[in-house]
Amino acid sequence: MDGLVRAGVAHFRFVTVHPFEDGNGRLARALTDMALAQDEKLPARFYSLSSQIMAEREAYYAVLEQTQKGDGDITAWLEWFLGSFERAVGRSEELLAGVLLKARFWQRHAGASLTERQRKVLNRLLDCGPGGFEGGMTTRKFASLAGVSKATAQRELADLVDQGLLRPNPGGGRSASYEVVWEDL
Repeated sequence: MDGLVRAGVAHFRFVTVHPFEDGNGRLARALTDMALAQDEKLPARFYSLSSQIMAEREAYYAVLEQTQKGDGDITAWLEWFLGSFERAVGRSEELLAGVLLKARFWQRHAGASLTERQRKVLNRLLDCGPGGFEGGMTTRKFASLAGVSKATAQRELADLVDQGLLRPNPGGGRSASYEVVWEDL
C-alpha cells in the first residue's frame, strides 16, 4: 500500500476504534507521523501533518464523523487526509522560505554594528516577512519592543537606515515607518 494511503488508513482506523478514554487523537497523529517516517526513510521531515490536522480541526472532525457514519467507504476521508498532507507540505515550504530569507539577511549583514535591541527588532521584522509587520516599524513600536525611550528608538532606527538594513516607507513626518530592504535578499 502507498505510504500516504497507509498512514491515512491507520489514522482513520485508530480513531474509529477509539481504544482509550483519552489521548486517542494524539496517538493517532503519532502513528500517522511514524507511518510517514517509515515510508519516507529519511532522517528528518520538514513538514508536520500533525500540526496541519490541528490547524484544520473542525474540518478534520467533520470528515471523520461523515466517514464513520457512512457505508464503510473511506474515500472522502483519504481525499481530505491527502489534501491536508499537501497543505502541510506547502505550509512547510513557506516556513522554510522565511527561514532562508532571514538567514540570507543575517549573512549579508554579518558585519553590521548592532545593539541587542536593534537585533531584537530586526528579528521581529524578519519573522513577519515582507509586508507582514503591519504599518512598518515606527518609533513608537521600536520603543515598545526594545523597552527604550522614543528618542533612543529614533536614533537606533536612523542608525539602521544609515547602515542599509532598513529603509523609510513613503510618507514620513509623524507617521514615519521603516521596513527591511527585502529586494537585496
